[in-house]
Amino acid sequence: MISDNFRAPDHSGAAKRGASLLTGLLRCRRCGRKLTVHYTGHEGDILRYSCNRGWLDNGEPRCITFGGVTVDGAIAREVLRVVQPGAIEAAVVASEDEARKQDEVLEALKRDLEAARYGAHRAWKQYDATDPENRLVADELERRWNAALQQVEALTERIDEYRARDTHTPAVGVEDFENLAADLEALWHHPDTDARLKKRIVRTLINEVVVDVDAEAGEIVLVVHWKGGTHTELRVARRRRGQSSQHTSKEIVCAVQVLVRVCSDDMITGLLNRNGLLTGRGNRWTRERVASLRSKSKIPCNDPDKQSSEGWMNLTQAAQRLGISPVTLRLAVERGEIKADHPLSGGPWVFHCQALETKAAADLVERTQRRNGRTEISTSRQRNIDFSSA
Repeated sequence: MISDNFRAPDHSGAAKRGASLLTGLLRCRRCGRKLTVHYTGHEGDILRYSCNRGWLDNGEPRCITFGGVTVDGAIAREVLRVVQPGAIEAAVVASEDEARKQDEVLEALKRDLEAARYGAHRAWKQYDATDPENRLVADELERRWNAALQQVEALTERIDEYRARDTHTPAVGVEDFENLAADLEALWHHPDTDARLKKRIVRTLINEVVVDVDAEAGEIVLVVHWKGGTHTELRVARRRRGQSSQHTSKEIVCAVQVLVRVCSDDMITGLLNRNGLLTGRGNRWTRERVASLRSKSKIPCNDPDKQSSEGWMNLTQAAQRLGISPVTLRLAVERGEIKADHPLSGGPWVFHCQALETKAAADLVERTQRRNGRTEISTSRQRNIDFSSA
């Protein structure tokens, strides 16, 4: 720990009070130097990472610079994703270790009691074998016998107290730790959580993060080097000039762009709320907010006539067009036989008429009709057998 706290090119440095989560962990992919952090804003809470050591030391061109809020958020989500699956298992193992330690303590007390009883019995035998005329020896042996008996009594009371305390401790199982992962996330995002604690957790799991900026894709590329030797690549959308953390996420905008082909604004509002998605300001969606999002993103509203002319349809309409059940069509889409969009897990499937005119769709219809025909024939034969036997 002392070696890692030493600020050097090969060390991350000590965890400090700043809000930056990745101070000392980011390394530039272009020049190999560590990135530095700068705090701006009225309250000094806006952080920005930059690679400018080459420019400061040798007058070289600046490498990369980007905002740190989204990058820290992405790394924090990745850390919680890695930690949470093992949180319940680790808690159960810790509980089992504690129970095992308690059993070991009880066994040790029992061994001490057995030794004390042996010592008391040996002291009694010595006292019983002594000559009563020798008063000095008899008094000393009696004192030793009484001391051994007091030790036996003390150990017996201690074992009884330990067993009584152990019976009042409820047994802990997996169900008692079901909310542990959620509690960990709530503790992580709590405003009173010490930033240095979160930094130490990150440094326990991550060796360093190699970072670069993909200007064409508008993304920040992060390669996380975990302590166990595993490497994970993350791509974070780079915030454009004029954007803030209160902007609606790109995923929601893309989902609305797909859903508007088959859904009205009222339906989109319900779908977004049922999937637990919020606006950039953390509010629930309303029809007005969906319309405002479409207007800002230049997404046209849903028009049934235009939808029909362009060939867009939902799962039920596509199944009716092919003459098969919606379940059969959905299973075929999940197998990858027919192309369809599913922007929200709890939302509709969106089909285009061209996807229903492929050879794969024709084969699906043929297989379904053939299977339904065999079912009808077998049912008819079964009825004939029943009638003949009657």
